[in-house]
Amino acid sequence: MYNFFAYMARMKLIKRWSLMKSVSDENIAEHSAQVAQIAHALALIKNRRFGGDLNVDRVATMALYHETSEVLTGDLPTPIKYYNPEIRKAYKDIESTANEKLISMLPDDLREDYRELIEPETDSYEAVLVKAADKISAYIKCIEEMRSGNREFAKAEIALREAVEKYYCYEEVKYFCETFIESFGKTLDELE
Repeated sequence: MYNFFAYMARMKLIKRWSLMKSVSDENIAEHSAQVAQIAHALALIKNRRFGGDLNVDRVATMALYHETSEVLTGDLPTPIKYYNPEIRKAYKDIESTANEKLISMLPDDLREDYRELIEPETDSYEAVLVKAADKISAYIKCIEEMRSGNREFAKAEIALREAVEKYYCYEEVKYFCETFIESFGKTLDELE
């Protein structure tokens, strides 16, 4: 018996933004689905508009699994995670250990396939796009909370907008943001 997918099913139980009062709670399953959609779009935009040759499905699948370790570690709030280099390194080690534990819960012949998705080379182009999509998703959460009148996300919105803009050197990220982000500030009626 293998427990990997039983743990993946628990992604819906891990709440994000635990230090923030949210109008709408978000869990890592919802977040990962949105990151996968955005990462898929970024890879597709790269291929269609900017001469890329990325495996779009692989990028989306990597994004789907980017928070996997959190079913064991929980979601450590960003201010704690990045408080200092020692804590950041220790947390990275904990994430890696958690990922290895989860990968060990798969049959032997599937482990390497999942390892490539769960712990990709961090400097690969695909991994960079997943990280950009992760930041964009967090920024969208801030936009939605602010649109709902929740000033709790004001500082995070500024910080995340700046973090996303650092990825503008990737033309697909800039294109996505310039083309799609504004609509997240609209109400349903305004989207019509």
